[in-house]
Amino acid sequence: MKLVTMFRVLEARAALLAADESGMSTVEYAIGTIAAAAFAAILYTVVTGDSVVTALTNIIARALNTKA
Repeated sequence: MKLVTMFRVLEARAALLAADESGMSTVEYAIGTIAAAAFAAILYTVVTGDSVVTALTNIIARALNTKA
């Protein structure tokens, strides 16, 4: 086999491997799940903080305190 032919075969195989995406969806789902869990942990930390709880309590108290 000539060197040029071997190089073309190798190049074709490399292109096929680069285009093959089998298994990519599993990795994408794993990264998405980790990102969602991290976002949920940050959101939980923010929402359960004292300032947010106090602000929400004040908003609800003002909404329920109607003077007619």
